[in-house]
Amino acid sequence: MRHDGRQNDELRPIVIERGFLTHAEGSAFIKMGATWVLCAVTVEDKVPPFLAETEQGWITAEYSMLPRSTIERVPRESMRGKIKGRTHEIQRLIGRSLRAVVDLECLGPRTLRVDCDVIQADGGTRTASITGAFQALREAVEAMLRSGLITENPIRHDLAAVSCGIVEGKAMLDLDYYEDSMASVDANFVITGRGKLVEVQATGEEGPFGWDEFEQLGALARKGVKEILERM
Repeated sequence: MRHDGRQNDELRPIVIERGFLTHAEGSAFIKMGATWVLCAVTVEDKVPPFLAETEQGWITAEYSMLPRSTIERVPRESMRGKIKGRTHEIQRLIGRSLRAVVDLECLGPRTLRVDCDVIQADGGTRTASITGAFQALREAVEAMLRSGLITENPIRHDLAAVSCGIVEGKAMLDLDYYEDSMASVDANFVITGRGKLVEVQATGEEGPFGWDEFEQLGALARKGVKEILERM
């Protein structure tokens, strides 16, 4: 039994509310335990310069943590005049994950810009952002289809993400901050609805770890993503 009463293979309570914002083309508010992320999609009739001569669309993401999303205030990165390397990494991860399950040619020459704002952080903010971003993206695509902006659904696979780790020698699913701070192995899995991997990030915090441990984490992640998508 974990400190919050969960079993090792149990997700935190999850709630996703689509259509949370009035003005965004697509939006979703996701709660994974005490981690809360607001995701919004904006449709722009332009593409990056490297796609200017094509009919292909693009998906990109921005990620930020609100100042009081953590125990101590986090200064806004815009006030620092520089985005941290961690933020760049997470933004790229979200964008890559979404592009992996979308046929970009079906979007036409337009960009879907996804904003993920962490309102409250208790571990797993990047995985919650990916799951919430996909649901916001799905809503934006549905609106584009209804309006006739696109004629074919570009989403080829469902998508969700979840964290796992080895804590005190035990493989655990969906770590909160307390568990993450003690984990000897920390991993994030991005997986499609068909169980295929999009991306895996795994780190031995205290040294190398074995394939048997990695396979335990993979099995937990597949179970977790399956349960998340069943609740959508």
